Amino acid sequence: MAVYVYSITSEDHPTRLEGVHGVGDPPATLRTVTAGGLCAVVSDMPEDLRARRRDVLAHQDVQERLMADGSVLPLRFGMTTDDDGAVRTVLENRAAEYRERLRALDGTTEYNLKCSWEEEALLRRILLESDEARELNTAIRAGSGTPEMSLALGELVSQEAGARQDALAQGIVEALHPYVRDESRATPGGEDFLSVSFLVPTDKEEMFLATGISLANQLGEDCELRLRGPLPPYSFV
Repeated sequence: MAVYVYSITSEDHPTRLEGVHGVGDPPATLRTVTAGGLCAVVSDMPEDLRARRRDVLAHQDVQERLMADGSVLPLRFGMTTDDDGAVRTVLENRAAEYRERLRALDGTTEYNLKCSWEEEALLRRILLESDEARELNTAIRAGSGTPEMSLALGELVSQEAGARQDALAQGIVEALHPYVRDESRATPGGEDFLSVSFLVPTDKEEMFLATGISLANQLGEDCELRLRGPLPPYSFV
């Protein structure tokens, strides 16, 4: 029977799963599969599995329970395979790799940071600091501009905005870097100019959070920093 795989731990992990249930309706019963000195937490694969809120939360609850007792490789929602035998085969074939990752993640949690810059505020900054952009904008607003000038202003503003966002993103990451073990950047979406996940050691978590608050205060209301965590370290598995 097909199985749903939640996470991988070391074989000596306590795997206290009492009171925690798997995905599906009714909720699936959790069990473990061991091989290669590792342990996978799995359940039977429910029919018609989709990313419903209850199932996503059930998946997350398993990760959080396991993380409370030690290092975990959390798999993303929806990971399935053929049967318990297939799980054992993967654990055996990739045992060295998985054990290395468990060591790397030991004593850490993930935080995700997304940043955006209010468009009008960024435009005001560019017009204040760029003589060329300010002169083009003044001419256009006065009615003496040409279509070519409007196009040039648009291109200039785009370039200047990108340069400022890149510089700010790099500054934010560098400020947090002393308190992280690893980082993983993703392509920003929407209005964001930065999307990055940090692997934060527990003993540096307080300073990491304090630095994040300090950065938000320094940047003010024009820039929005959205920090989520602690999270299972999905980005570093």
